[in-house]
Amino acid sequence: MRAPRASIALSLLGLFGVAGSAASTSAADAAASTGRLQAFQASYGWSWKGSTVAISTLKLEHGDADSWVYSSSSEPRGLGRLYPMRPKLRSNLRVTDQGVQPLSFKAEGGGDSHDADVKFDWSAGRATGVYEGSAVDLPLKPGVQDDLSVQIAMMVELLHGRTPEQLSMLDKNAWREYRYQREGAETIATPLGQIDTIIYSSQHPGSPRVTRFWCAPSLGYVPMRVEQKRLDSVEWTMDIRSLKRG
Repeated sequence: MRAPRASIALSLLGLFGVAGSAASTSAADAAASTGRLQAFQASYGWSWKGSTVAISTLKLEHGDADSWVYSSSSEPRGLGRLYPMRPKLRSNLRVTDQGVQPLSFKAEGGGDSHDADVKFDWSAGRATGVYEGSAVDLPLKPGVQDDLSVQIAMMVELLHGRTPEQLSMLDKNAWREYRYQREGAETIATPLGQIDTIIYSSQHPGSPRVTRFWCAPSLGYVPMRVEQKRLDSVEWTMDIRSLKRG
């Protein structure tokens, strides 16, 4: 799972019923082994240099059969109000035994240079549309994702007991690869209580930036915290504020 891309984070700066305590490790593993994705709505506080600058709401809804809709909206707080952008993202996707396939992706409210409208035609094997001011016309390949579907793709892999080795993201008129690895476990304090998490990292080969995710197995691997570092410096963090599942 990858955090929202840096340009959206900068625009914000410029921008699942949950019990109070965590399940035991064995209970968490048992819940994760079912491999079932559940609808949820979560809110996160964005922090930059110790100050909350935006609140983001992520919502996953189940449609017909294997179809899902994943959406994101953000509202600035504090210094974030100095910037006019209110990005809203929406991904229509399907989840099958073979994994997650994005069907369409739309981003608006971030200015023309950050907006997007892309269709993924798997029968024709092409992605077409506009992404951050660039025309898109690319061949599709297994595992490619948009800004939002990549988050669900990671969760689905983890629910099936697998850590994705790499996922490819749409980046203008190209695919950009990100490698994933498990880094350890940590129990963290959240508004939901003490939650057992497993830490995963994502990095584009050669990039100085690393994004880490504190995912909760007992809560379907929903991230409790996300952090991006450039070398040894933390650029921003996201911490969960609320979660409803099902």
